[in-house]
Amino acid sequence: MIRFLLIAIALSCSLRAQSYAPVNERPPEIAREFRGAWIASIYNIDWPSSKGLSASAQQSELRAMLDKMAALKMNAVVFQVRPQCDALYQSSIEPWSPWLTGTMGRSPGYDPLAFCIREAHARGIEVHAWFNPFRALSNNSQQVAGNHIARAMPQITSRYGTMTWCDPGHPETRTRALNVIMDVVRRYDIDGVHLDDYFYPYPSGGLRFQDGKSPSQRRAYVDGFVSNLYSAVKRQKSWVRVGISPFGIWRPGVPSGIEAGIDSYEQLAGDSRKWLKNGWVDYLAPQLYWRISPQKQSFPALLGWWRNQGSRPVWPGIATARINSPDDPGRPASEITNQIDLTRKIGKNWNGHIHWSAKSLVTNRGGIATRLAGTYTQPAAIPPMPWLSKSVPVTPGVSASVSGGNTVVRWEQDGKTAKIAVQARNGGSWRTLKIASAGAGQMSIPRADAIAVTAIDRFGSASPPKVLGIR
Repeated sequence: MIRFLLIAIALSCSLRAQSYAPVNERPPEIAREFRGAWIASIYNIDWPSSKGLSASAQQSELRAMLDKMAALKMNAVVFQVRPQCDALYQSSIEPWSPWLTGTMGRSPGYDPLAFCIREAHARGIEVHAWFNPFRALSNNSQQVAGNHIARAMPQITSRYGTMTWCDPGHPETRTRALNVIMDVVRRYDIDGVHLDDYFYPYPSGGLRFQDGKSPSQRRAYVDGFVSNLYSAVKRQKSWVRVGISPFGIWRPGVPSGIEAGIDSYEQLAGDSRKWLKNGWVDYLAPQLYWRISPQKQSFPALLGWWRNQGSRPVWPGIATARINSPDDPGRPASEITNQIDLTRKIGKNWNGHIHWSAKSLVTNRGGIATRLAGTYTQPAAIPPMPWLSKSVPVTPGVSASVSGGNTVVRWEQDGKTAKIAVQARNGGSWRTLKIASAGAGQMSIPRADAIAVTAIDRFGSASPPKVLGIR
């Protein structure tokens, strides 16, 4: 009798553990956060690790980097494609970058941007193509290809110390940069266009850019370029996000008590607050590379100020590369995870940040990648863009089946959905397991008693979830 009672109790417990979710149950909303990292090609900072690697070696390095991003549950890379009026992609306008092969104009034997897009999208990671609009050469000692702007259009370039710069005051400079960027927008399936802070060169050793223009004239050139770029991108592909990463302090003394060695507004022609206020960007990523505690460049004070300047997201750049750096002795990995916590609490609820840079994550600098496992606990979708689209995707058609110890989830592909978010319930607890490319069509997850599948479009808007009990 006791034996039969034990069997009955075990069977009862088993049945309760396999109870099914009703189809009308809604799980918690999927998390929203931009989790990005810059991948810098100039000086081989991040990728490729050195000039002249074979195509297969370059591809292997990039795959490994993207694998690390995916394992950390990150969702975007900012991939440098134009460091100095050159190209890390097939271009009829500008020469191949020397950071690939060691020789400007020499093909690496494949298209790095196309490869990055294909590999990143397969991992559910967005690719924001990063352009430097006006720097022509980072070092004048480089040999240049015949179609490089320094030789093809020398009349719009100027030497500045050891560098060569395209003069933003020349209409041809701005037109050339806009044409280069729009060529990429038209031909490649990128998710974003990203500009850095080099509109005019940083002051160095008493040097000043000699163009005879006032700071206000320079700002007018840059403002016009930023506004025109945003309009052009939206006309071509409205879902492609436009982001800019300016110097982290708009002006010295703003907010009160903040100090800076340069005045980005006056010296770099970067009225980045105006771009945010006027809606000429879909996100701003000011480089807030300082620590939380110093008052003269306080990370939380600056972030709070920036997030009050407009209605678009502010996703700060954070200096992961400064962990245990000679330039910032004693900075621990906890400084970075604490800053990420602050980005989730300060100002408008546009969660997000960008790591400078990817190499620090791949090498687990100071244990940062290990710590991030406790910070990025579940996958997150990138926040939506309601200023561009208020439409909601259609709930996807979904089916599921059990195969061994796994649940295989399948969904219909409608050509409009960019990503699929899959949540699973075991007992009473829901978790987001993965946000994948919609083109995959299916995925295998650990055995669950219920799943919820949400469609996400190119604007980041999400459908109501489709919930299924698994039998």
